[in-house]
Amino acid sequence: MADNDTIKSSDPHGDPAPISDGVTTISPSTFYGSQNQRPPLPNRPAAPSLGSASTGHYAIQPPEKSPFREPELVPDDSDQLPALADYATNQDGRPFMYDTPQQESVWPASQWPSQGSQYYGSTSSNPFSSTDRWIASNAGPTWGPFEGGWVNESTRRSVTIDGRNESEEIHWWNEQVRSNSARPGHGILPPVLADRLHHPEHTLFSVTVTPPDLKLAPTQPQSAPSESPNQHRSTDSASSLASGQSPHASSSIAYLPTGEEVRTAVPHPNAYYCRKHNGWVLLIWKSSSINPPFSRSFKGTLPDPSRRKLTNSCIGDGEQPLGPANITHHFHAYERAVNARRLPHPFNASQWENEERSKLRHRKMTLRGDDPATVISALEQVAKEDRMDVDHEEGEGDLLDLYVCCQCSFYVIASDVIPGVVPVKMLEDLVKNKMENPPPDKSGELAAFITLETILRIIENRVWRGEVRTLLVSGKTFQSRLGWNSTLARIFECLGFEITNIVGSVPDSSLNPPNIDPNSPAGRAARSKLLRGWLELSAWTADFSKRFAPALKTYVSSHHLWVKLDSAREEYQHAIGAHPEQIARGQLPQILIDDNKIDNSLLNLGLTKTTYSPDLLAFAYFAQARCNPAQTIEYFTSFYTVCQMVMTVTDEPSQTLQSFVFDERERGRFTHEDFQDAPACLGFGVHGTLSVEYEDDVPDDFVENAWRDAIRRAWREGGDSQRLLAANDAFRRIAEMRGSEALWKKWEQAKDGGMSPERAYSTLEVPAEIDDGMLITIFSMRVEDQPNQVDRMREAISVIAEMRDSERLRRFLATGSDPGETVLATRQDWPRGLNQLGNTCYLNSLLQYFYTIKDLREAIVPLLNSSGKSMDEDKLTDDDLKRHRVGGRLVTRKEILRSKKFVSELAELFWHLEHADIASITPTMELAKLALVTSKDEEDDIEQTATDSSNDTDATLVEDALPRTGTLTSSPVGSPGTSSSSVLGKRSREKEIGSRMSIDSVTDKDNYVIISKNPDAGPSGVGGPGASETDLKDIIEEPAPASSGTKPPPLPPRKTSESVMMFGRQHDVSECMDNCVFQIETALLKFDGLDESEDGKSSVVKRLFHGTLRQRLVAPTSEGLRALSTHETENVFSILPVSVSDEGYDLYDGLSSYFHSTAQLYSNTVSMEITLVDLPPVLQIQLQRVQWDRETGQSWKSQAYVKFGETICVDRFLDSANPDKRVRSKAILTDLSRCRDRIHLLTTGQHAPFTSALGNTHDILKGLYEMIDLPELDDQLLSDLTTEQDYVREELELLRATAASMKQELEDIWKDEHEAVYELTSVFIHRGSTPQWGHYFFYSRHLPENPDSWFKYNDSEVSVVSKEEVLADTTGSTANPYMLVFVRKGSDTISTVKRFDPMSLEDEGP
Repeated sequence: MADNDTIKSSDPHGDPAPISDGVTTISPSTFYGSQNQRPPLPNRPAAPSLGSASTGHYAIQPPEKSPFREPELVPDDSDQLPALADYATNQDGRPFMYDTPQQESVWPASQWPSQGSQYYGSTSSNPFSSTDRWIASNAGPTWGPFEGGWVNESTRRSVTIDGRNESEEIHWWNEQVRSNSARPGHGILPPVLADRLHHPEHTLFSVTVTPPDLKLAPTQPQSAPSESPNQHRSTDSASSLASGQSPHASSSIAYLPTGEEVRTAVPHPNAYYCRKHNGWVLLIWKSSSINPPFSRSFKGTLPDPSRRKLTNSCIGDGEQPLGPANITHHFHAYERAVNARRLPHPFNASQWENEERSKLRHRKMTLRGDDPATVISALEQVAKEDRMDVDHEEGEGDLLDLYVCCQCSFYVIASDVIPGVVPVKMLEDLVKNKMENPPPDKSGELAAFITLETILRIIENRVWRGEVRTLLVSGKTFQSRLGWNSTLARIFECLGFEITNIVGSVPDSSLNPPNIDPNSPAGRAARSKLLRGWLELSAWTADFSKRFAPALKTYVSSHHLWVKLDSAREEYQHAIGAHPEQIARGQLPQILIDDNKIDNSLLNLGLTKTTYSPDLLAFAYFAQARCNPAQTIEYFTSFYTVCQMVMTVTDEPSQTLQSFVFDERERGRFTHEDFQDAPACLGFGVHGTLSVEYEDDVPDDFVENAWRDAIRRAWREGGDSQRLLAANDAFRRIAEMRGSEALWKKWEQAKDGGMSPERAYSTLEVPAEIDDGMLITIFSMRVEDQPNQVDRMREAISVIAEMRDSERLRRFLATGSDPGETVLATRQDWPRGLNQLGNTCYLNSLLQYFYTIKDLREAIVPLLNSSGKSMDEDKLTDDDLKRHRVGGRLVTRKEILRSKKFVSELAELFWHLEHADIASITPTMELAKLALVTSKDEEDDIEQTATDSSNDTDATLVEDALPRTGTLTSSPVGSPGTSSSSVLGKRSREKEIGSRMSIDSVTDKDNYVIISKNPDAGPSGVGGPGASETDLKDIIEEPAPASSGTKPPPLPPRKTSESVMMFGRQHDVSECMDNCVFQIETALLKFDGLDESEDGKSSVVKRLFHGTLRQRLVAPTSEGLRALSTHETENVFSILPVSVSDEGYDLYDGLSSYFHSTAQLYSNTVSMEITLVDLPPVLQIQLQRVQWDRETGQSWKSQAYVKFGETICVDRFLDSANPDKRVRSKAILTDLSRCRDRIHLLTTGQHAPFTSALGNTHDILKGLYEMIDLPELDDQLLSDLTTEQDYVREELELLRATAASMKQELEDIWKDEHEAVYELTSVFIHRGSTPQWGHYFFYSRHLPENPDSWFKYNDSEVSVVSKEEVLADTTGSTANPYMLVFVRKGSDTISTVKRFDPMSLEDEGP
């Protein structure tokens, strides 16, 4: 890698100028290797090894001895320039190294090679060759992707990086392990370094300066060197300012600046000019195993020198012969580390610069205010900086920043901005004033350019023409070209000119040139300062002419600019590896470019937005973790954040990023967010089991006990492997973040060989099913046989005691004697709970609900021992089977046998619920299987088993694959591909959405479903299974009824094997209920002809749940739309659906939407009205919470609150209701619906809510209005937005008031109608934010004994709650009512508690 510590020079005469040290300069044509070849511009992709463009000069006379090295010859036969020498030598010629900052490292200029042949000769003379031989003969450790031999294969294949250490990465949290490697700390990649070297929006220029070749005017008698320039006063000369010529020159040619003086006007050979600061930045880059000269105050830790010297550079062709070991550089910053005075080309601030710095410091101190603390702080800072000035005098120069690559020998030295002679604010004010106030005949740009040009001419007249006369400010030419103001006066003062006020009849001011006599110290300082100011103003003017070239193209100037500017951005980007050719741009999605949330994460990894790529992101993460292992979690958090944000907005997520995240997670990496969750997992927190907040000062022992307690809780609750894993991970994360080796070892021991329930049973050599008494007996026997294992066996029985929560085992461990079995007392008259068999919470709720219905319970209990196996199948003829339909279809013999078995199992459960003494009952596995798996599923499983190698058992039903997507209930109206919303009777399975996801409601009614005319059709909430628009046409056209010989409808199509209901999953609750009721009704069928009833309700299921409704359609006839006809049909129902909305709905509103609605027929909207003809004793109302989003194709759960009470009157929905009231109600409902639709549009529709949207828009535009000037943005627009917001707010208030008024008017119509009154008896609850997951429980009213009390059935727990809890407003909660059950008032249908009373046997007597 080439460095940039050279300086280019050019001589207009082409002749070499002698220099005192014997070095011969050459012309530019030979300097660049050929007669006509010019150096490549910085924006050309020329070989980056050429180094940086720097400042050159034309030597017009032999200069004095200079510390600057002169240019050397570049041979024609080499396109690539070898690197400069990077080492110094001892007296014996051997290289010596400066590898640690504690060594006093110097680059003496006398030891720096001065002949071109030593730099640009053949490769054999390359000084690096000796270093390479040293490396070859002193081979250090072999650096691979990982030290120590451990390699993550996927990472190794994907990321090019070396120097990683297995032990260090695993034990990143261990300070002792980290201290062994002495890693350098946080690093940055080249693009960030490029931004740090100088402001990314500023341009740095390399400045090439040519001494002005100005003709001297006729000279006057030479003045003495000490003569004051004020002694020669004359009026302003037009020719002097306009042409730059001086009619009276008082300096001889001996006073002209030498070429050396002009060249050293640039602060340093490697200084680059910035117009935005009117200052300079010093940049030096090298590949060298020799450290730069450090400052005495530097105490930093440099990267491992033995590793760095193995590689010359991480970038560049041929730099790594064995292939790249790293994608790019990884730099580490060391502020104020390098002593500028001891560089090979020393940087020494001149006397006038030090004086200006001191004045500026003291000037700032006077502006600190009167606060004593502030003044003291300012004084201390000034004293510190004054001490730095003393250090300057004693040998410590300016302190420069150092950036070292930890992977190779490359480093960069950079300075802060070196201020120019004239503060940039003055130049900006001057140019702004001229551009805003130009003369009438000039543009603003031209006026500013002429002003700058004139200042340069005044300086050039003084320096190169010897002009010492004063200039009258009031002179005509001066005023026309410059004018005069305080800004211009301060600029000339900064340049060393003296402003004198002339007292006379007409007050005036004069501009007196500075004394630049090189024979006096003051003159030399003024001369140096004026040359620097001239150079900077020339550079500023050159840049100005480029930026405003179109405005200046017609202006012909007689003045010549003697500087040339070349942008250095691409040059130093190439050098450090940040150029677009080296690191690609534009791979981050645009949406993230505009998102500031990603900035901190990328910056933490040493990256920028524009240079992101998956590979570079991974390299940055691994490099940071390698060099600063203590902050591994900080870096992984940033890495994970970027990966998540990228994968979220990308259509095809990067496999590379996914694999990196997966690999790091496998290695135990976690984010700060993961760590925040860890204490809660162990029970910390106000609401945790420990009720203690986690703090860093919590003792390790307490943390360990919390972890063990969390493990015990997980064991007690079934030994959930996920909970155990979460607790262990949480403990490990806390141990690592605390840096606790003791806790980490505890975790490691538990991971590798800790006592778990499985190990406990294995240690005692007993099965997991053993009871406590037998376990104690075997434990005693084992201890007698193996007394040396008593501690391990006690640990094993302790684990089992905690897992079982066995008080008996605990007391045995404490006392050494068996206390016997402890039986907890349970009230005899208390309802019993049901234990889970997996995710069977809904099944438990359903079975408990069935038990509370007296008639159903009394019909099932007698079938306790009737499994159906004794039934003689031959007695049932085909005609017998055709006499009965269940769920709208015929049943098979096999289904009858299966249903009888189910009812027998259910009867046994009912018996236990009545007689058991324990608090909760466990349903049999067979009962759960028959309830959750349909007969069709079972048949298909048998078919699949014949061709599948799977051997599923009851155990695999519980612990099979990951849970599939479940649902809350089936679908009602218009959901494409969904079945009936019935929760009683068999559902159609013609089509499935997603993973058989049932959808509650869809706003679109194009696919309106209506029930079949067949009176034997299965009950349904909205229509028969599989009905469609064709059914509407069938009703209207009244087709002939099907003949008796019609084949029964086919069984529903089989689900895929993946969707078979598993006990370890949430299930389709509607299908579960349908399946249970189907089997109950089937098992209770009578084939002796004695069960026919007059109303056709031959079974207890139909008598309890089935009602009749009448549907009326007002549809167009075949003659056209003007001719309308009304069509009616009666159908059976078992459940009424209620659509859940979000704006003030109650139960009556939902039912009204169902009973009064519309449907689509032939692309026309037809009116549909439903009325109740026959009411069932048990009225089941389903709250349809699962909604379907057509845009996303996903279901979601509505958490809206639907108000309901203890009673409901359905008189308004009866077919026999007052016609006049029905007409009035329908009109109000129509208006109310429009009003609510409008409210919905303004509050929850697309782009809503509009009030806040308008307000936010107003605030944003108002902020822009105050900052920038936009023609379209004015006060009227802001006022219109405010007015519109007020209008929408007022409209909403009016709509809500109108809706409330219409609602009250509607209720007043029916307030006296109480013929059909129902009482609330059961409320099913689903707790969960999505329809796919959650928990079910239900409330049951204590009827008939205590109607004001309610039982809460939550699996095995049964508790008493108040009616206020049942009827509570659930707004903001995810636990919402899902199904409501009412019974006809006075029907005596519910008997919640049915418990056997032993006293009844005593009362009966013998």
